[in-house]
Parts: sequence; C-alpha cells; structure tokens
Amino acid sequence: MNNDLVAFLSARLDEEAALAQRCDEAGCCGKWTARGDTVDFCQVDLTGFHPAIAQHVALHDPARVLREVEAKRRVLSRHTLSPAEGDPERPWDDRDDCQFDGDLWPCDDLLDLALPYQDHPDFPERYKPSRATEGRSNRTTSAPDRAGNSGESR
Repeated sequence: MNNDLVAFLSARLDEEAALAQRCDEAGCCGKWTARGDTVDFCQVDLTGFHPAIAQHVALHDPARVLREVEAKRRVLSRHTLSPAEGDPERPWDDRDDCQFDGDLWPCDDLLDLALPYQDHPDFPERYKPSRATEGRSNRTTSAPDRAGNSGESR
C-alpha cells in the first residue's frame, strides 16, 4: 500500500492554492481579462504581451485557479486506495486497487492528474510517464468495475 502519489498531488495542489491566494492577498482582485496585448489585473494593466500570451495569463486568474484546485481535490478524494486484503474468496483481492473504479492502483485518473507535474523534482520516479504508462492499456482487472464488467483487458 502506497499513497506517495496522493501525497505528491496534495502538495502540488496546496502550492497552487497558496500561490493563487498570494496573488490576491488584498481580496480586491476580480477576474483577470485580456484585451489585445494587455492583461487587466483589476488594479493594474500590463501591456506588451503577444495577444495569445495575454489570454493565457488572464486564464490563470486566482479565482479560476482556486476553483480548479478544488475540483482536482474532489477527484483525488474519490480515488482512494483500496489495499489488498488477501481474501481468498475474492480473486482480485491480492492487489491494491482504486476504491472508486476498481482499477489497479494508482488508477489512470490519478496518473492523469499527476501528468502535468512530471517535471517537478519530487515527482515519484515510478510514476514517470515512460514507466507508468507502459502496458497500462494491456492491464487487466479481475475485480468488477462500476459497470459490473470483470476481467476485461483495459
């Protein structure tokens, strides 16, 4: 049983939330917007951006980032580890799986949440995409999934 990926993701979400909160410490900033080469930060307009960069910066206004962090936290909380218990009556019970979808632990949803952080120095090495995605499409499960399917190739 290992929750290192969950701990890693939780730490990254904490960092993102803290940064977004620091960007709006005074609590007076509304939605960031872009107009041409200008980003309107509600109190200050900065100009000289390429329009696509201005739109990208505005897309990351603190309120939106905080909503995204909360949505990711909800996904993370649904996908909890269901440790192997070794019950001989349950043939799939000799492996850790995701309590939400019954997939092998960590499930694809958690690996997808982690993917944007693969270059972070604390990213767990064993979940690096070159290793984590090897054979994932060929993974099988004996546990019934939420739809009741069992033992099918993934």
